Amino acid sequence: METVLVQINNNKAYKLLEDLEDLHIIKVLKKSILPQQKLSEKYAGKLPADVADELQNDVTQKRNEWNNRSI
Repeated sequence: METVLVQINNNKAYKLLEDLEDLHIIKVLKKSILPQQKLSEKYAGKLPADVADELQNDVTQKRNEWNNRSI
């Protein structure tokens, strides 16, 4: 027997898995939902400080240009 990891992309797939399990074709080993990690936590410290500062300055400049535009 082989164990595989399956990603469920549609809720109907759960019903199919349950039906296969009822027929003793497969066995669902684990039903869990992974906690979603905040993006700020996931990417914290990934950029060097000088690159992060440069990016922040660029974003600030572009926001100021956007807010001060004349239409």
